[in-house]
Parts: sequence; structure tokens; C-alpha cells
Amino acid sequence: MHELSIATAIVEQAGEIARADGAGDVSLVTVRVGELAGVVPDALHFAFEVARDGTPLAAAELVVEQVTARAWCEGCAREFAVGMPPFFWCPDCDRPSQDLRSGRELEITGVEAVPAPR
Repeated sequence: MHELSIATAIVEQAGEIARADGAGDVSLVTVRVGELAGVVPDALHFAFEVARDGTPLAAAELVVEQVTARAWCEGCAREFAVGMPPFFWCPDCDRPSQDLRSGRELEITGVEAVPAPR
């Protein structure tokens, strides 16, 4: 399950972000995951619960924002959803697209932490 290595990286990076901001324990981490990123959100949630144990994120919640895979059609200047499994042919003009606009994201977009005790 590669979600465990992804969750471990999320825990490490979110902890670094919180430390850099002078914060204490992390309460919430938000990530964007593209439809084509090869990450199963339920598996990521489970792996996050395992990876956060014993860290400043031990009580943190993980919010996964799913991003739809979208491509651009040069022929009719239109963006369209490619779906799952992905189909890169424009539904309007029936031409293939080589311009994937979204769907591969895997990024931390927010870290909320409680202030560090003084």
C-alpha cells in the first residue's frame, strides 16, 4: 500500500510546516488529490491514522479534496472531464487531447495547528 508512504510524507511535511510557523500540535491537514494520482482516498485516510500516531499530528484530522481529471481540446477550445478510466478524446469534436489540465495533484493545501505553549 503506497498510501502509507504518502501519509508518512504528509505527516512529516505538515509537522515541519507547523514547526516553521512556531505552532504546536497539528489539528487539521488538507490535501488535494487528483483523480489520476493513483491514490485511494479511503486508503490514505487509514494510512494517515497509522502514520500520525506518536507525532504532533496524533489527533489531527485529514481532509482530502478530490480533483477531477480534466483535459483541454485544442480543436474546439474546450475543457472536458476525462473520467475513470481516463478517456482523452473530446466529447464534442472527437479529437484526442494531449493537454491534461488537472487530475494529477497530490499536495498539502492547508495545515491548522494550535499555538505552541509559551
